[in-house]
Amino acid sequence: MTTVIIAAHNEEAVIGSCLDALRHQRGVMPLEIIVSANACSDATAEIARERGAIVVERSEPGKAAAINAAEMVASSFPRVYLDADILVPPDGLASVLGAFVQAPAPLAVVPRRVVAMEGRPWPVRAYFAINTRLPVFRDGIFGRGMIAVSQEGRGRFEVFPTLIADDLFLDAQFTAAEKMHADSVCVTVEAPFTTADLLSRLVRVRRGNVQLRAAVAEGDVDGQVRGSDRWAWLRVVARRPWLAFHGVAYVWITLVASRRARSVDAAEWGRDESTRRREDQ
Repeated sequence: MTTVIIAAHNEEAVIGSCLDALRHQRGVMPLEIIVSANACSDATAEIARERGAIVVERSEPGKAAAINAAEMVASSFPRVYLDADILVPPDGLASVLGAFVQAPAPLAVVPRRVVAMEGRPWPVRAYFAINTRLPVFRDGIFGRGMIAVSQEGRGRFEVFPTLIADDLFLDAQFTAAEKMHADSVCVTVEAPFTTADLLSRLVRVRRGNVQLRAAVAEGDVDGQVRGSDRWAWLRVVARRPWLAFHGVAYVWITLVASRRARSVDAAEWGRDESTRRREDQ
């Protein structure tokens, strides 16, 4: 059996489709699906129960704490940490989990990602034209909304620290040789539908990255967090001159997000709500 953990905060617009995709997986052992509903004020928990998931309800917000709460009732490995808006293709889990029986076996496996940009404004499309080509995504296991970890890999740490950057934390637990990309599996990550929502997402990401690096530097969290490569975008443009105007938009959006991340209060950290409007229930 494999355990799939979904930390969910007000995900009624997408959780149904996410769970339906899991129920239609082919070639995998029975799944233990746990939805950890944290501070939900909508029908997320009810929809999850209707689809047969184990539901853990928490009144306090926080993704890391929600994952930890789910792991207290989880009973099997590998563990798949899945975002509520990700639809795993029918053979996706079998292909990702199959990597763990290879020799040498990886400790963490992620699918390939495609960023959906249809109908987005030009600044959002320009940003991701650069972002999707950054070298950090060649060996990183973040930004995909799905990470599978073996039992040995999960043994690297006790609990998820109560920080924002849970996927960067997982990335920091493993060497490049211990991570694997299952390129035969592709998941779609929805780009924000507005530039404002993109900035909101980036502010949260940047605050989370800074928070995690500070925790590692202070010895509060173990791991080797990758450094920030601020000139990677320029190397992307240098190899593809036709992306020069996209590079201008990328830099502008990045600088604005960085400035806001330094000034925004923790209570103001937001998420991209524009992609949470799928009518599927």
